[in-house]
Parts: sequence; structure tokens; C-alpha cells
Amino acid sequence: MKDASPTTIYLKDYAPFPFRVKYVHLTFQLDPLKTRVISLVEFEPIAGSSQRDLFLHGEDLRLIWAKIDGAAVSPQITKGGLSVRVPSASFVWECEVEIDPQNNTSLEGLYMSNGMYCTQCEAEGFRKITYYPDRPDVMAQFHVRIEGDLPILLSNGNPKAQGENWAEWQDPWPKPAYLFALVAGRLVAHRDTFTTASGNHVALNIWVRPGDEHKCGFGMEALKASMRWDENIYQREYDLDVFNIVAVDDFNMGAMENKGLNIFNSACVLASPTTSTDKDFERVEAIIAHEYFHNWTGNRITCRDWFQLCLKEGLTVFRDAQFTSDLRSAAVKRIEDVICSVRSNLARMLARLRIPCALTALSRLIIFTRPRFMKKALN
Repeated sequence: MKDASPTTIYLKDYAPFPFRVKYVHLTFQLDPLKTRVISLVEFEPIAGSSQRDLFLHGEDLRLIWAKIDGAAVSPQITKGGLSVRVPSASFVWECEVEIDPQNNTSLEGLYMSNGMYCTQCEAEGFRKITYYPDRPDVMAQFHVRIEGDLPILLSNGNPKAQGENWAEWQDPWPKPAYLFALVAGRLVAHRDTFTTASGNHVALNIWVRPGDEHKCGFGMEALKASMRWDENIYQREYDLDVFNIVAVDDFNMGAMENKGLNIFNSACVLASPTTSTDKDFERVEAIIAHEYFHNWTGNRITCRDWFQLCLKEGLTVFRDAQFTSDLRSAAVKRIEDVICSVRSNLARMLARLRIPCALTALSRLIIFTRPRFMKKALN
């Protein structure tokens, strides 16, 4: 459990990571109590850097073994990660760790709930999966292999291969670790397709627990409307072969924009005319649009550090507000946003927390706040 009063981080202390990550391959051998994660990461020193000490973030991990260029090494395990001496040229880091999804009550990294594996890596949850530079300015292509006895095994990007009790996924677009996602469980899909402006056919899936399939129709139409709107207004086409949404009660956040695999709490996706109000439908439509719009404003173009969080969130809030305004009423949407800001005591909270538009110091406790995102969107 992390300290409730974490150390303040200062913008002036930012320094670029001294290595470039060229490629990441992860293998997950799923087990409720003893999941093994085998990672292979290709590193390359940044031009002009003489750094020979590699620090990788890691928390609540049991290191089984580690290698550099195939030779066994003994890293120094430190608070929050490990350190190891590395070659002056490009090298390959490999390691195997053991994690405990069933007892991961932090709900960061990989955790298990009601028989389903799920991840939440924003902002710093990936370090609870394996040793890695868990910072948003480190981006790489990920290839993921999942081995487990559950019927549905999902990760980011496009499906590459699958067989009995395994599946492989390849994300061709470099991404930071906070956008990594994995879901494994007994799920069923509500399926559809979308044809982009350039003629690419995208498979769309909303994955839910059995019995919720009949509540996915409106969410799927909202997704297709979002994709069409982003093409028409911002000329941004979707850039993968498949777009997956997982909507389950077990997800601990409202929604998360993981590249190609958005994960939602079911309340943010599922809607039925017999039980949902007009406001419920509007909320589902807006949240699905917001997470989809992150594909460009947040995923393909991301933040350098967490001081810039409000840039991707504020811009995406602005874009989803535009979307709702165009589909419904611009005047009504603007009035609702102002009322929402007033009711949430935006001015008082900003004054109490002393949150300016540009931060120079931050704590993880205050960066994920609705007032902060609304301030950037309304400005």
C-alpha cells in the first residue's frame, strides 16, 4: 500500500530517459496466485548518452531471473524498482517475474475479480506487472502472448495468432506502458463493423459477461457515431483492424482508453430502454466518445510527463463536448458544462488545491481531478 501522502514531484527535476525502447515482447502465463510474466525488451542508448546504469520501475514483483544479451545478471533490487549495469551499445533485457493477481487489492497492474483478469495501468500501474521504464515519454511497440485456460484472451492492437489456451496480439503503434491492457475471462461479444473513409474495414466488439448482450446496442451505435464524427471533423481515421471494448462490473475505474482495448465499468456502456433514463443514454454516448477520441489525443499523441496530463484530458474533454454539441444541442451542452462546474465547486477546489493551468509540482492524489480537466476544456 502506498503512502497516503506521497512525495511531491517537481517539473524542474524532469530528465529524458537515457535509453530508447525499440521493442517489447511479453508472455503472460496466467494463474490466479502465481502469474508468470516473461519480458524481452530491446534497449538502445540515446545518442550522446554515456549512461551505463539502467533503472527499471517495479513494485510487488518477485524476480525469478534476469538476463542481458542472454547472459544471467543479478540486478540490485531497490525501492520502487531495480538497477543493473548495461553495455554501452544496444542490448536486450529479459526477465521473468511472478505476480499475484488474486490478492492485488491495489487494483493497479494486473488484478483478478470474479474469475476475470483485468488491468489498470494509468498512471503508474504497469510497474506492478513487470520491470520496465514506467513513464509516459517511453514508447514502444508491444507484442503480447497470453497463456491461460479462459476462453477470451485480449490485449492491445491486432490479433496475430491463437490456439487452444493461448492468443497473441501485436500493437504496431508505439505506446507508453500506461496504455497497456490485458483482459482474460468468460465473456461474450456484441459485434459490428465500421468502414473508414479510406475503405478499411474495422471489426468492432463490445465484450460483456453473459446476460448483458442485449444492453450493448446503443453503446455500439455511439462508438460508430464517434468514429464517423472524428473522421468528418478532425480527419482522424481509426488505425487498427479491430476495436475492442470490455464492459464489466469488475473494472475499478469509470473507463480507460487503452490502445485498441478500451475497458469500461459496465455502467458507462450498458443501457436498456426499459431501465435507463435519457441522461443515462447521453452519459454512455459521451463516455464512449471520450475514450475513443483518446485514440489520437492521448494515445498516438501522448504526454511527455504527468505534468501534461491535463493537456490530453482537457483536449479530449473539449472534443467530446464538441461531439455532444454537434449531435445534440451546442447551447444546452454549454449550459450543462457550466452548471456542472459550478455544482462541483470548481473555483473553490482549484483555490484550495492551488491548481494552475501549468503545474510545476504535483502529487498523484490531485492530478486526476474532474475540475482540472474541466478547467482545461472550458478555457
